[in-house]
Amino acid sequence: MYYELLAILFLTGIGIVAGRILIPFLRKLKFGQTVREEGPESHKAKTGTPTMGGILFFIMFLIGGIIFGSGFIFGANGKEIWFMIFFSLVFGLIGFADDYLIILKKNNQGLNVKSKLLLIIFAALSGTWFYLNVLGYSTVIGINKFGFFIDLGTFYYFFAVLLIAGTTNAVNLTDGIDGLSTSISVVATLFYYIYAHSTNHYSVVVFCIFLFSSSFAFLYYNWNPAKVFMGDTGSLFLGGALAAMAMITKTEILLPLVGGVFVLETLSVIGQVFSYKMFKKRIFKMSPIHHHFELSGWREKKIVLIFSGTGFIFLILSLMLI
Repeated sequence: MYYELLAILFLTGIGIVAGRILIPFLRKLKFGQTVREEGPESHKAKTGTPTMGGILFFIMFLIGGIIFGSGFIFGANGKEIWFMIFFSLVFGLIGFADDYLIILKKNNQGLNVKSKLLLIIFAALSGTWFYLNVLGYSTVIGINKFGFFIDLGTFYYFFAVLLIAGTTNAVNLTDGIDGLSTSISVVATLFYYIYAHSTNHYSVVVFCIFLFSSSFAFLYYNWNPAKVFMGDTGSLFLGGALAAMAMITKTEILLPLVGGVFVLETLSVIGQVFSYKMFKKRIFKMSPIHHHFELSGWREKKIVLIFSGTGFIFLILSLMLI
């Protein structure tokens, strides 16, 4: 545990230094945020803030992989560590393409919905194939606490696509105010860190170290008022990282509970759209739900702290099931 803490502090320091180089570089390239017209009026002031800060996650994970990726220091499986790194990077690159097109077009329309979804599905299927056929994981899912297990066989591919696409999009929807999606991801990562330690799954422990340190370094610059936004580059990366850990620890069924706040954010959007289309009435002042509280007078820091606290409740419930 002592060496893990040192590794987190060491990598966080590297991340903060890297951020000092990356953010001015993004500003020089004029990679500024384009705030959507239908968003809260207060967000208009954020226009021009550098985006694509999720590149910092790329840098941090590659540095972490080079230093600790063999797994030798922590007695981990190096192949699993690099699988999770590349799995996350692939989704981050899809987000990067989306962000880049937004910057080129100078509006909030990047990849069209169909193209983005097809890329996510292809990446999910490819990653799942590697997970099953190269790493040798099974198609069984279940919850140990209840002795419930089911072998999905070939249907695991369909299940995995739903899990991965749902997770990446849920994290993406939550990325609407400074520090929110990163903070909630840190709480969710804490579950995998605890679980991986309890099951001696040290490849996930190492991956959590990367995720903690990169998130802390990013929050250093993204805490309100943010100096940089992660963009889809970061949110899809984080979603991919959470899905990868769920698969490697065989806690796929628990992921919606572990990331319960992300699920609530997604449900708020679904509920809002359904209510308006069916009854021409809105449930919330604006969705996702963090914007509802923002328009209700809550400050961004308060929303982040309360939502993160809610994430801890989901963390405790998840731990009770293992």
